[in-house]
Amino acid sequence: MDASLKWNGQVLDLGKRTHVMGVLNVTPDSFSDGGRYLETEKAVAHGLEMAQDGADVIDIGGESTRPYSEPVSVDEEMDRVLPVIEALRKEIRTPISIDTCKARVAREAMAAGASIINDISALRFDPEMARTAAQAGVPVILMHMKGTPGDMQKNPVYGDLIGEILDFLRDALVRCEAAGIQRDLTVVDPGIGFGKTFDHNLRIIRELSRFQCLDRPVLFGPSNKAFIGHILKKEPHERATGSMAAVAAGVMNGAHMVRVHHVRTAVETVRIIDAVKRGKAAE
Repeated sequence: MDASLKWNGQVLDLGKRTHVMGVLNVTPDSFSDGGRYLETEKAVAHGLEMAQDGADVIDIGGESTRPYSEPVSVDEEMDRVLPVIEALRKEIRTPISIDTCKARVAREAMAAGASIINDISALRFDPEMARTAAQAGVPVILMHMKGTPGDMQKNPVYGDLIGEILDFLRDALVRCEAAGIQRDLTVVDPGIGFGKTFDHNLRIIRELSRFQCLDRPVLFGPSNKAFIGHILKKEPHERATGSMAAVAAGVMNGAHMVRVHHVRTAVETVRIIDAVKRGKAAE
C-alpha cells in the first residue's frame, strides 16, 4: 500500500514513519480540554506550541463530539475556528485539518488555510460534504461511528465488531469514489470511543492490523478517552501516560497516524515504537 498523501503541493509520507496529529479544540465543552482554548489567542498559542513540539498535522474543531453532546450552529462553529486557522496559517506551514461534519464550515476553513477534512460522520451528516471535499482535492479522514454523538454511547451492540466497522468504512470509501474523491486521498479511522464499549475499544486496538485490508492509511485516536480513565481510575486531564500506552499499542498494530492531545510525548512515543518496528535506532 502507498501510504503517502500528496495534494496541492503538500505531502504526508505516512508509510515512512508514524505521524502525529495534534488536537486543538476551540470549544467550551470538549471532554478533555473544553474551554482551555476557546479564546482565539490561547488557541493560536497552543497550535504554535504543538507545531514546535513536532505535530505533523494540527486538527482544529469548533464543535464538541463527546458522548451526549449537542450540535452547534454553522455560524458559531465558524466563529470559533476561522480566526484560529487564519492566524496559524500565517505563522506555520504545518498542515491544518478541520474537524467538522458541515460542508460550509469545511469550505470556509479551507479558504482560511486548512487543507484536510476530518469528518467523524464519514461524509454522512451533510449531503454537500463529499462534493466539497472532491472539489477541494484535499485528504479526507473517514471515521466509523455508531449513531450520533448524542446517542452513540447508549448501549452500542455489534454482532461482529471488526467486520461491521470494516463494512462501514468500505461503504464510505465507495461513497468517496462516487463523489469524485481520489482514493489515494482517503484515510480511515475505526473511531475509538464513538459508539463502542470499553471492551470494544480494547479489541479494536488488539486487532488494528485487520484494517490494513482496506488498503488505506489508518488514523488512531485513543487520546484521553474514557476507557483509559476506566482502567486507570483517572480523570481526562490525568490520562497522558495511559494515552501514550494506547498510542504505542496502536502503532505496533499498524496505525499510520495518531491523534493526540499531548504532542511532545506522542512524538517521542511513536519515534521509539517506529524504531522497534524497523529494528534499528535511527535511519
